[in-house]
Amino acid sequence: MPVANFEQYCTMLDRAKKGGFAYPAINVTSTSTANAALQAFANMKSDGIIQVSSGGGQFASGQNVKDMALGAISLAQHVHLMAEKYNVLIALHTDHCHPDKVESFMIPLIEETEKRREMGLPNLFNSHMFDGSELPLEENIKISKELLIRCAKSDIILEIETGVVGGEEDGVNNENTPADKLYTTKEEMVQIAKELRPLGKFMYAATFGNVHGVYKPGNVKLRPEILKNGQDAVEKELGNEATHWLVFHGGSGSELSEIHETLGYGVIKMNIDTDTQYAYTRAIVDHMFKNYDAMLKIEGEVGNKKFYDPRAWMKAGENQMCDRISKACTDLRSEGKSVFHS
Repeated sequence: MPVANFEQYCTMLDRAKKGGFAYPAINVTSTSTANAALQAFANMKSDGIIQVSSGGGQFASGQNVKDMALGAISLAQHVHLMAEKYNVLIALHTDHCHPDKVESFMIPLIEETEKRREMGLPNLFNSHMFDGSELPLEENIKISKELLIRCAKSDIILEIETGVVGGEEDGVNNENTPADKLYTTKEEMVQIAKELRPLGKFMYAATFGNVHGVYKPGNVKLRPEILKNGQDAVEKELGNEATHWLVFHGGSGSELSEIHETLGYGVIKMNIDTDTQYAYTRAIVDHMFKNYDAMLKIEGEVGNKKFYDPRAWMKAGENQMCDRISKACTDLRSEGKSVFHS
């Protein structure tokens, strides 16, 4: 199927919220990792979200170009082409765009969609994330409103965040964030609903102790009740229809029971990056160790091209990443729930 249009994307998110499941949102940095995500979603009969960070876009553009927006455009175009071959809906999203990267990353991508729409072409990306969590709340909301107004004109969903996700991801380090900043308040959740809902469709990464990075299960102390209390406050003041499409960042190391609890509070999207990075690389390490002599030209030998051809070990990485995403579909209960299979 083609990449989801605006109406289909909204339907995806509404179905997840009503059905108590969430879509894995997979960060990709190459055509290989994007293909792994596409294959996994198709295998699991799950619609899904493929996303690109500013760092991922920069990497995809090559070490000499280092253009984060251009790399993201390249990856998005690849997904648009390949998604046609799979019978599930795929949405394209950009991850954490911090205030200092709005002009160099998000705006050029919005402009690219605006140009495409003028030519009668579909949107390049379905949604973008503005991460203004490092800013004072009022400034975060002010910029979020400006971006949402522009996005809404082109049927783009905006994702925003209040509170801070701890740990480190994509070069941004929040490991020393004060504990109180790791939890969004219910007052913030109500304020966000009041100020942004009239302007357009948006997703909301409210924080409840989430941490980016690698942790053993049980080492991350989440407080899912933060989400419930916030949604209840929104419903009490503005009605059930105003409750949020919530996003779960920093899920590595979370207990499955905690993940499932959040699904009942309106989480419709869970970002997955650390675990898929590891899955892809772990398969390559395994290939290298098992085929060490074949990989290298040692003591005058020529090695074995069947093993050192990058396609051999990239296929291994792709397959294992695909398996990890398939597990995420099961964990988030999106398996078998594609619009085309349910």
